[in-house]
Amino acid sequence: MHRNPPQGALSHEAARSRWLAVGLLALTAVLLLLGASVGSTGWESMWSLRDDPVVQQIVWDIRLPRTLGAWLAGALLGLAGAVAQGLFRNPLADPYLLGSASGAALGGALAMVLSGTAAIGMAWMQRLGMTGMAFAGAAAAVVLTLVLAQGVQNSLRMLLAGVVVGVVLGAVRDMLELRYPDILQPMKAFGLGSTAFIGWPACALLLGAWALCSGVAWALSRVLDALTLGESTAASLGLPLAPMRAGLIAVMALATGTAVAQTGLIAFVGLAAPHLVRSMVRVGHARSIWLASLMGGVVLLVADILARWVMAPEELPVGVLTALLGGSYLLWLMHRGHAARQVRG
Repeated sequence: MHRNPPQGALSHEAARSRWLAVGLLALTAVLLLLGASVGSTGWESMWSLRDDPVVQQIVWDIRLPRTLGAWLAGALLGLAGAVAQGLFRNPLADPYLLGSASGAALGGALAMVLSGTAAIGMAWMQRLGMTGMAFAGAAAAVVLTLVLAQGVQNSLRMLLAGVVVGVVLGAVRDMLELRYPDILQPMKAFGLGSTAFIGWPACALLLGAWALCSGVAWALSRVLDALTLGESTAASLGLPLAPMRAGLIAVMALATGTAVAQTGLIAFVGLAAPHLVRSMVRVGHARSIWLASLMGGVVLLVADILARWVMAPEELPVGVLTALLGGSYLLWLMHRGHAARQVRG
C-alpha cells in the first residue's frame, strides 16, 4: 500500500527546495558577471573596463547577450529534460527523445544547402535562415513522431517512433552532407554546439519561450505527479491525460527546438540537470521543473564560461564540455548506485 511521507518531511523538503532555488539564482547572478568579464583574452575585471568605450560596447553587444543566452538555452534544456523524464517515467529520458535533435540538424543542413542554391526556388525557406530552419526541422520531427506513434496515449510507442524518426532524419542529413560537402564543416560546428552567435534578439526569443514553457509546464505538473503512480492510477484520478500529455509534449518540443535552433546540439544538459536536482531535494514536479530549469541554466553557463576561458584566445565547443561534465557526473552516479547496492547486498 502506498504511504504518503510525513508532513514534517514534506515541509523540510519544501524548505530545502526554496534554499536551492535561492542558491541557484545567486550563482546565476555571479556567473552572469563572470561571463561578461571573459573575452578572447581570458578574464578581465569589469571594473577595470569601465573607462574604455570600445570594450564597453563589446561587453554590451557580444559578451552579455551570449552569457544570458547560454543561461536561457540551458534553462530551456533543463526544463525539457525534467518534463521528458516525468512524462516517460524514465530517468534516462532527455529532450531529444522525440527526434527533435535530428530534425533540427536536418533543418540546419537544408538551410545551408539552400543558401548556396537559390535556383531551387524555395525563397521562404531561405528567409527562415539557419535558426528558423533548425526550429522548423525540430518541430516537424516531433510532429512526425506523434503521427507514427498514433497520438500521445502510448509512451513506449512514442519512444520507439522517436528513435526511428531520429535515425531516418539523421540518414537524410548524412546524404545531404555527402552530396554537398561544403556544409560538412558548419554542420560539425552545429553538432558540437556553440553560443557564439547569440545576440539580443535571440535572447528575447529564448526568454519568451522559457516564460511560456515554464508556465505551461508548471500548470500541467500535476499530471506528471499522477503518472509517477502508474498509468491506470493517473487515469483513475479523472485527469484528461491525453490533452495534458499533448500540452507537455508541445512544451518539450518548443523548449528543445528553440534552444537547439540558437545553440546547436548541446549534450547532457537536459539529462543531467533533473538528476542534479533530485540528488539534492525530493519534491513534486511543480517545484522540480523550475529547479531543473535553473540548474540547466547554471550548468550550460558554467560550461560556456569554461569553453571561452580554458584555452583563450582559442575556444572549445561548449557541447564538448557539457558532454564531459554531464557524462562524468552520470558515470559517477552509476558507480555510486552500484557501490550502494553492493553494501546493501
